Amino acid sequence: MPYFAKLLLLIFCLVLLVESRKHRRRRWTSHLDVQRASHILKKNHDLTKAWKGKTEQLLRVDEHDFTMRPAFGGPAIPVGVDVQVESLDSISEVDMDFTMTLYLRHYWKDERLSFPSTNNKSMTFDGRLVKKIWVPDVFFVHSKRSFIHDTTTDNIMLRVFPDGHVLYSMRVTVTAMCNMDFSHFPLDSQTCSLELESYAYTDEDLMLYWKNGNESLKTDEKISLSQFLIQKFHTTSRLAFYSSTGWYNRLYINFTLRRHIFFFLLQTYFPATLMVMLSWVSFWIDRRAVPARVSLGITTVLTMSTIITGVNASMPRVSYIKAVDIYLWVSFVFVFLSVLEYAAVNYLTTVQERKERKLRERFSCSCGIPHSKTMMLDGNYSESDANSLAGYTRNQMVPEEEKQEKMVVHLAMSNESNSSRKRGLKGHVGLRIIQNTHAIDKYSRLIFPGTYIFFNLIYWSVFS
Repeated sequence: MPYFAKLLLLIFCLVLLVESRKHRRRRWTSHLDVQRASHILKKNHDLTKAWKGKTEQLLRVDEHDFTMRPAFGGPAIPVGVDVQVESLDSISEVDMDFTMTLYLRHYWKDERLSFPSTNNKSMTFDGRLVKKIWVPDVFFVHSKRSFIHDTTTDNIMLRVFPDGHVLYSMRVTVTAMCNMDFSHFPLDSQTCSLELESYAYTDEDLMLYWKNGNESLKTDEKISLSQFLIQKFHTTSRLAFYSSTGWYNRLYINFTLRRHIFFFLLQTYFPATLMVMLSWVSFWIDRRAVPARVSLGITTVLTMSTIITGVNASMPRVSYIKAVDIYLWVSFVFVFLSVLEYAAVNYLTTVQERKERKLRERFSCSCGIPHSKTMMLDGNYSESDANSLAGYTRNQMVPEEEKQEKMVVHLAMSNESNSSRKRGLKGHVGLRIIQNTHAIDKYSRLIFPGTYIFFNLIYWSVFS
């Protein structure tokens, strides 16, 4: 038992020793922290970096009425503006607008925000101070949607200099209207503008201006669009008048875009051209192959209709003709004319066969002549050609009213030269000589391609 009490007493003494050492270590550490803090405060002599109490604020925000503009009642306060375009997000032809993300910066002087400073250094604040002081009320004219980015906090910066000069910067995404002209689409160029203006203050109270002229607008070199090539950015400014409120300074950010044509060449122009060329294949098909030529014509017509519908579905419903409409509808007319061409060929072939049938019925009496055969000759054959066919002789003539179209001859064969004549004719005796190709098909093979090539030359020289 005495041994157990001595052991407990020893443990208690060790615990007290350890606790006393920890207490001395904490006191020494706090002493070092106080010395370090006093050293930092002695080293920093800038009043803008030193903490001030509420009754000793550097900016003295609570002492002024910031609902009024600086120098109220005096001349207009100049507010300089510069912009850095971060991205041009999208261009919508259907809605006729564009979306842009930019850094918008304002520069002005407010002596109410001046503060004493020994080294002329500025103070930087976030968006919480903006709600307590006066800032320009600039808005985007003709904007549809706009917002200030707020991830992870509001993207607003306020920098105040000792003499009262202020830099106010914010990161904004705005969707604004752009009046586009599609008369040359897709070989067009579009010029859009983003307009800035004060909402409440006229030019007598606030004078907006570009801080450094054209140098006030800067763009990121990585800006690119899928369908457009950005040609140039530039700035302009002028006065805008409202009948009920007066004159206002308005600033313009202008940019010119030229559309890339290669996408539309692959998706629109090449397919349309190939469909037109495919419709010409029917001119080389036998005119008696009705299913082949009709199906080919209908297929090309329906394909052209699909191409036209697809192009117009992605475009606004404008009331004027676009360049792509001219090309597609002319191509559609060529395809449709190829169908009408075969309709004309088929109709004339039917009329021709009907006349031949009537001629055979009219001269059916010639079939009683021994060793004679009837042969129909195309109107292109002369009378001498008819007489020179293997020694045949002409027995009857076609009446005068049908002489221009056909010639019906009865060819008599002599008995002594019957076998040699048969070998010379090679089995063609007794058959009608009717060409497989109509004269309209022959002319169409030249007229259609030549006219379409001429149209393409005029089209690309005018719109490109």
